[in-house]
Amino acid sequence: MEQTGKKAIWQEYQKEIAEDKYYYARSCIRQNFFPGSEHAFLNILRNNLKKDLHDDAKHTTCTGIGYHSDVVPMETTMTVVARNFSLMTEAGYQNYIPSCITSFGLYTEIIETWKHFPETLEKTRDFLFKATKRTFDLPNNLAHTSDIIYKFRHEIAAMAKYKLVDVHTGRPLRIVDHIGCHYSKMFPEKGVGGAEYPYVLAGMVEAWGGETIDYPERRHCCGFGFRQYLVKANRSYSLSASRKKFESMQPYEPDFIITNCPGCPYFMDRWQYVIAETEHKVYGAGGKAIPVLTYEEMAGLVLGYNPWDLGLQMHQVPIEPLLEKMRIAYNPAEKYLGVNGKDLGKPVIPELFKYQDE
Repeated sequence: MEQTGKKAIWQEYQKEIAEDKYYYARSCIRQNFFPGSEHAFLNILRNNLKKDLHDDAKHTTCTGIGYHSDVVPMETTMTVVARNFSLMTEAGYQNYIPSCITSFGLYTEIIETWKHFPETLEKTRDFLFKATKRTFDLPNNLAHTSDIIYKFRHEIAAMAKYKLVDVHTGRPLRIVDHIGCHYSKMFPEKGVGGAEYPYVLAGMVEAWGGETIDYPERRHCCGFGFRQYLVKANRSYSLSASRKKFESMQPYEPDFIITNCPGCPYFMDRWQYVIAETEHKVYGAGGKAIPVLTYEEMAGLVLGYNPWDLGLQMHQVPIEPLLEKMRIAYNPAEKYLGVNGKDLGKPVIPELFKYQDE
């Protein structure tokens, strides 16, 4: 049957996502902000979903932040990306999955540039060979890591130990999603659902029992914006952007925020800390802040991973109220222990963020 109208339009924003054999590219900043998320992704893909995934220690930054901040020239960026593709080729993989949204957007931009201007591809091949004696193939499939979790959301649901449900009331958790700007705003057809109605996070939420809440500033930038934060004098713009989102979602009393970009959870978590300290204000229900999770952390909780192994103690906004809504078991005494069991010490916690006897 021929698809017409809205159904035909929606089909344009469905993407091909490879089934297996992934070359994984880590994010520069995620490993510093929330390292447990990438570790959780590897565990979920390898141990829960039994997928073949290559985590290559030899790959480097894509230069995305430098490129978008006008520090690294496009020709240099293309050559660096080409080297990463050469590592994928050397390892025998064809499906490239970057952990970073900016990387995903940059790889997409470069592949599209090479497609429409093949002379730039040949120039890049020449630069790479002269610099490293390496050659490369283009990926058969490029997808962001959130696309991978989305693709297997129903398989994860079948393995779930917990649902995105408030066990005390039986209602689905109210969840607001935030999509990284570079996921589909530059190339709408490369994101599940396009730029205006991306479904990559909402699809996970719905599959795992939660309710996605629409809110007016759903597509507004989190506030990172590179120059908004990298230039110290501009950081008030970053804070203002996040505040605008918090004020927009506040009336809906979300249980937590879900994101798919390295910078977004960091800023939406940390700026709540700043506002609590400087303005004595929080935006969640019952006088509490709103927890902010990555999609890997959300998937890990659903699958029954230990919250502290996921790195949820790295967040400024306390996660315990959410764990108790879902009735997820956790040991408070382990929250600030390192992998060797050594006490790492407690951070300074704003009065508005304190949970029980902290």
